[in-house]
This record gives sequence, structure tokens and C-alpha cells, in this order.
Amino acid sequence: MVAIKAHEADRALAKPDPAWRLVLIYGPDAGLVSERATALARASVDDTNDAFQLVRMDGDDIASDPLKLVDEANTIGLFGGRRAIRVSPTSKPLLAAVEPLLATPSQDAIVIVEAGDLQRTNPLRVACEKAKTALAVPCYGDAARDLGSIIDEMMRQAGKTIDRTTREQLAGLLGGDRQTSRREIEKLLLYAGNDGSITEEHIEAVVGDTAQREQAALVDAVFAGRLPTLDLAMAKLTSEGLDSGVMLGAVLRHALVLLKARQSVDGGRGPRDAVAGMRLPFPRMAAAEAALNAWTVPKLTEAVTTLGAAMLAVRRDGEIARPTATRALWTLARLAQSGGRGA
Repeated sequence: MVAIKAHEADRALAKPDPAWRLVLIYGPDAGLVSERATALARASVDDTNDAFQLVRMDGDDIASDPLKLVDEANTIGLFGGRRAIRVSPTSKPLLAAVEPLLATPSQDAIVIVEAGDLQRTNPLRVACEKAKTALAVPCYGDAARDLGSIIDEMMRQAGKTIDRTTREQLAGLLGGDRQTSRREIEKLLLYAGNDGSITEEHIEAVVGDTAQREQAALVDAVFAGRLPTLDLAMAKLTSEGLDSGVMLGAVLRHALVLLKARQSVDGGRGPRDAVAGMRLPFPRMAAAEAALNAWTVPKLTEAVTTLGAAMLAVRRDGEIARPTATRALWTLARLAQSGGRGA
């Protein structure tokens, strides 16, 4: 059985076992999925621009005709050498195309399958995790330490420096999608021009429309009942490739923090002091204090339950992710409009 944890992914892909003839790269971070698939493809062939060495196949086409992948994997290259087949993501089932290759792996090519967020019980994920000749690689949103490594790497390549405080500020503004984060850093480096060091002024001038800020706008809009702002933030995050489950998770985390703070206020702590303990960026503190005053413990508990149920539904069926998330967040925003108090 070859199943690895998210934090083990980079190490496993840096030195892949030759026995792994099919690699499934999946997760809600589409940017990271693509980045890892690209890196593996580069390491697997001599020239990724050679269509005979790196074959790109459409996931939808393979789902409609599973034998296409089997035929391509068993094709002997005209000029010999290493080959790789890269399959693009699809919402359709690919198990029928992959199963024959798990049973009889290709000796000529490594197959790289990209996929979205697959639940633990997803048949494709289960089959790849159980097969000795396959590897299943999970890709989740970048944690703070991952973002720090990306920032350091790109600064080093650009020949620039960034101090620890500024680095933390930048990481706090970047979102969970790897490609979006890289684009924001590239934009920052371009703006800095010949300046040798990245400063807070550079960041404030350039990194203004990041996924992290949009997530914060979405979260605060939910608990303030601002439906137009909520819709706009959801639209922007969706266009940047952020998974609906990630949006729900951000709102759920804030609901849990608000619940804990509200309980402390009910126990005698001052609202402003409770908000200070939430360690939010200064611009969000007023919104958090307003939410803390408006929402009661019973209603925050109800919000946590609603969000938990929505996240479970999204994980079970990715096709209903967007409408499920929208319905849950609208429900809470309407509750906020009614005063958030009730029971």
C-alpha cells in the first residue's frame, strides 16, 4: 500500500520509487496539483516539449473511452527513451481507465493523473493507494511554513532579500492556492524592479487582491450579513480556483473562534479584550467585535453545525460543492441580518 501524508509529498516526488508506474496527484489546491504534476513530468522525460516523450491526454476523453489511456501507456516509443503520460483533471470517473494499468503497469511510460479533491472513499484514490505500483499524492492549501518556503525560494531566484517581519506579512496575505501565490509574488518582484530588498511598502502597493484578503472579506461579510459583499468575494475566490470546501472551512474556523470568544464574554471578559485575543489583522478587529456583540452562543453553535453539515456534503459530492456552500453561507448571512441572536 502506497499512501502518503500531505507533508510527505515533496520528499516522495523528489526521489520517486521506480516501481511507481502511475502517480495520482489530487487535492483542492489545483495550483499545487498542477505544479507537482509538471515537476514530475520534467523529471520523468528528457524533453517535455517533445510530444513523443510527454503525451498530454484529456481526462474527459479518457473517461468516455477508458481504453485510450491503456493503449497509449502500452505504446512503444518510436525513438526509445523515457516517456510520460499526463492526464488532465476531470469530474468524471477514471477508475475503469486506471484499473488495467494498476493490474499490469506500463514498462515504457509513467502515467501522471491529475484530479480534484478526492475523498478517502473515492474509488480511484482507494485503488491507487492500495496498488504497490502506484502512488497517491494529496495536495492541500499551503500552510504558513509552505508559503514561507515559496517566498524564500522565489526571492533567492530573483536575487532579492526580505526580512522576517515582511516575509510574515506577505505570507499572511497570500491564499491557499499555490499558483495564485506564485503569481502574486511574481507581481511583487516585478514591481520591486532593481530594489534589492522587498519592503512593506512594496507589499502594500502590489499585493492587494489576494485570495487571503478575499477570504477575510467573505468571512466578515457572512457574520455581518452583507450579502452583496459575500457574493462578490465568492465570485472572486471561485475565479481564482479556490475550492468551495476551503471557503466553508475558513468561515467555520472563524465561527469556532467567535464561539470561544463569545463564551469568554458571557463569562465576564470585555468584548474588545476578547477580540484582541483572536489575533486578527487590525483592519478586521472592528468587524469581529461587531460580530461578537451580535451573535449569541446558541446561534454560533447553530452556525458551526450548519457549516459542518455543508462541508460534509461537499466532501461527499464535489459536483454540488458550489450551490451547497452558497446556500450555507447565505443562510448564515440572513441569520446575521436578523440580529444573529434568536435562541
